[in-house]
Amino acid sequence: MARRIILASQSPRRKELLQQVGLVFDVVVADIDESVQTGESADAYVLRVASNKAQVVAGQYPDAIVIAADTTVSIDDQILTKPQDLQDAMRMWRLLSGRAHTVKTTVVMCCSNKIWHDTVTTQVDFKDLTDTEMFAYWQTGEPQDKAGGYAIQGRAAAWVKRIEGSYSNVVGLPLFETLQLLAQAQHAQPLN
Repeated sequence: MARRIILASQSPRRKELLQQVGLVFDVVVADIDESVQTGESADAYVLRVASNKAQVVAGQYPDAIVIAADTTVSIDDQILTKPQDLQDAMRMWRLLSGRAHTVKTTVVMCCSNKIWHDTVTTQVDFKDLTDTEMFAYWQTGEPQDKAGGYAIQGRAAAWVKRIEGSYSNVVGLPLFETLQLLAQAQHAQPLN
């Protein structure tokens, strides 16, 4: 019998990506603290947050395969989370303007008291941005709930000169690596 798959995320983008590849799953949101800790690197941050999400939901559904992920944007050793307001978004976009930045996602899979994880890194290069472009983008409502304040699959696609790495990673879930981890979890033997 196939194990139940649960996505431990409220992200509509992650849900759409998994549906795109034909997975059947339920969504259970993990209520955890996602604030960045002092001195925390982007790698450590996404691993901690994704692991916490996975473990909270796996504790409620121990027989299921739980998929959790966290994505962040970083530049100059700064982690750019979701913007708090227009001023915060403009600060982020000025940092990203005309430069390359890093998008990291850690995917964590929990099943039968076993954990697998992978962190995927993509480089994204933005064009030079004007204040008018940034303000107009904020007005669309699109950037408010996105790490780094932008959606590569939305209107901010016009800002992207090039990417190096996984596109779906920048959207919020690196599909190839997620499916690799899922295959491992589906073959895991339960601990008795």
